[in-house]
Amino acid sequence: MTAAASTVREAVQSRLSVRAFLPDPVPPDIIRQVLEDAARAPSGGNLQPWHVDVLAGGTLARFKALMQARLAPDAEPEAPAYDVYPPHLPSPWRERRFGVGEDMYALLGIPREDKPARRRWFANNFAFFGAPLALMCSVDRRMGPPQWSDLGMFLQTVMLLLRERGLDSCAQECWAFYPQTVGRFLGWPDERMIFCGMAIGRRDPEHPVNRLRSERAPLDEWLRFHD
Repeated sequence: MTAAASTVREAVQSRLSVRAFLPDPVPPDIIRQVLEDAARAPSGGNLQPWHVDVLAGGTLARFKALMQARLAPDAEPEAPAYDVYPPHLPSPWRERRFGVGEDMYALLGIPREDKPARRRWFANNFAFFGAPLALMCSVDRRMGPPQWSDLGMFLQTVMLLLRERGLDSCAQECWAFYPQTVGRFLGWPDERMIFCGMAIGRRDPEHPVNRLRSERAPLDEWLRFHD
């Protein structure tokens, strides 16, 4: 179990995409307080475009069972809600995406040629990596890129506040591949679309995947000062 962050910097430095969780339950009052505090995140025009559904207990178990059926080889695919990455991703972004994936699979001991094992591991996304609690963030389809930016700031605030409580998370855009399943299960109106999910709980300190620390480009590569 990782210690709770006592400063914003500690929260930022200790946050990572956790992909293996302990089964310890997350108290509902903690999540409620975290989400209420996170709603102070910046929002252009104070639109506050986020909608959040929290899944736990029996509801989470039913949803995970539903997703097991949806992942069956003969299941009909769904049209993605959006492109998670731009098509034909150019350099240097292509190398960054490829590199972090290879680093993760190396920690897991899954070689590049073992495609079935990689697919099985990727399927863990749709069980929230064993997290005891999850959320789905959605947005009205009429919202545009500035409001999607608001969603990102809100969710980052959520993740940092979770670290203050000693909790961990993994933001998951993979749910964009199953927008109909998610929307139907949660009873969303037609004008609502998925933005992303998030697995929440306490990281498993023994699992090798949680040793992954993705690289960041050096400051001078993307920063310019203008005096």
